[in-house]
Amino acid sequence: MAAPQARPRDPASAAARPLLQIRNISCNYALERAVFDLSLTVNRGEQVCLLGPSGCGKTTVLRAIAGFHPVLTGGIFVNDQEVSAPGSMVPPEARRVGMVFQDHALFPHLSVEQNIASGLREFSTAEKREAVADMLERMGLGHHANRYPHELSGGQQQRVALARALAPKPLLLLMDEPFSSLDLELRERMGQEVADTLKENDITCVMVTHDQNDAFALGDKVGVMVEGAIVQWDTPYDLYHRPKNHFVADFIGNGVFLDGELRSASRVVTVLGDLDSEAILDWPANTPVEVLIRPDDVIHDSQGPIQARVTRRAFKGAEIMYTLRTSNNITLLALFPSHANFAIGDEVSVRLEVDHLVVFPRDATAV
Repeated sequence: MAAPQARPRDPASAAARPLLQIRNISCNYALERAVFDLSLTVNRGEQVCLLGPSGCGKTTVLRAIAGFHPVLTGGIFVNDQEVSAPGSMVPPEARRVGMVFQDHALFPHLSVEQNIASGLREFSTAEKREAVADMLERMGLGHHANRYPHELSGGQQQRVALARALAPKPLLLLMDEPFSSLDLELRERMGQEVADTLKENDITCVMVTHDQNDAFALGDKVGVMVEGAIVQWDTPYDLYHRPKNHFVADFIGNGVFLDGELRSASRVVTVLGDLDSEAILDWPANTPVEVLIRPDDVIHDSQGPIQARVTRRAFKGAEIMYTLRTSNNITLLALFPSHANFAIGDEVSVRLEVDHLVVFPRDATAV
């Protein structure tokens, strides 16, 4: 996917220039509340994601930004202009917002070139020709201009949908589960290609997805949603290593929770050994806790103190994900290099090496 030369970005300048501001919005479907008092800010040139399970409200937020769904409270501002407020909505076509839908929504009777041009009704003939040619080149679709959607691969259709959304030069691009119809290998490749294209062209984007791999590939920041609210707005790194609550810890990545007890402000005692925390654990001594153990916290070590049996394995190419059952009947997930090849039933020795200790009181609620 070719792209023109990127303009240099000044992160400090971009951070001072918000493009999208959502201030305390709530949205309903009939009498059912879908979004609760939600706020977020997206700066110019940022790509962010709303991530969460089905029914959490993320698509409702995207539709509200696009102008397809009203807000009951709060307001939405694009480029400092209020576009949504209770009882007031700027029409979608007047918001300068591009949209890529989950199913791409291409016109089957139009060629690639005609699909891209379909959103350029207010452009002159010369402007339309120039914009379409630019998108064909940018998305690597020049040789497919006269083909129809059914003649294209899934990845090519996704590029056409993206080209059509970007052709009118929107201020903001919105994407609703754009890779969900692609197979795993293609969605990973397309996710990275799209992320690179957006960054190289300084395009501000909000994507919603239920797939954390898609969110982490594209998002500078990711908001984890549950029951209509954002429970953590953070970098992918901190969502994985520093989840703020039990729900985020359980939803992001793989792992198991191990029972333990707080021995001091920086140490937790478990049946698999004592674990030290880099952060101060602000609970009374002897508090029952749960410790999140990620697969990368479990290290294969022939001299390791923990004996376990392989109960399941999933080959992932360079790595293999093992499910282990310890001698004291505790389940662990472990990610070993694929040359450490064990069969189901094999006995292995491991040790815990937890660089980022994630701990919650055992009676804490999920959110």
